[in-house]
Amino acid sequence: MSVLTAPILFSTAAPVSAPAAAPLSISADQYGPALQAGAIAVDIRSQRVRDDEGILLGALAIPARNVLDRLTPGSDQSLSSASVAQRWVLVGADGHDAEMLTWHLQARGITGTRFVAGGQRALSRNATPGLLGEHTRREVSAYIAH
Repeated sequence: MSVLTAPILFSTAAPVSAPAAAPLSISADQYGPALQAGAIAVDIRSQRVRDDEGILLGALAIPARNVLDRLTPGSDQSLSSASVAQRWVLVGADGHDAEMLTWHLQARGITGTRFVAGGQRALSRNATPGLLGEHTRREVSAYIAH
């Protein structure tokens, strides 16, 4: 029997299915509540862009090229707080780089990672009271005190 005429065999096992995917993004108005619920903001913009457009108060500043190594647990370069249970909110300039990095982090099992749709630009347009998370309030208080 040739390969072309060989019968096609089907497995009787149940089909393989993947668990439901976690959402990738949050909107700018969900940013504050995410921080208040314990997520940590990560500003993935370059230092030059942060210098030009301003910092994201309270966010860790990790350039996009280093995010996967720093936020994935178990590597020499990972942050001590990096774990599969950690909730990160990635913020880029417009959201595009953050979307790709969020997808990669979720694929690595860090399913609590989200990105802000529209990035820093959306946060700037939609700034609302209560945007800051608790750890950011502490940093602002420390900054004002000095």
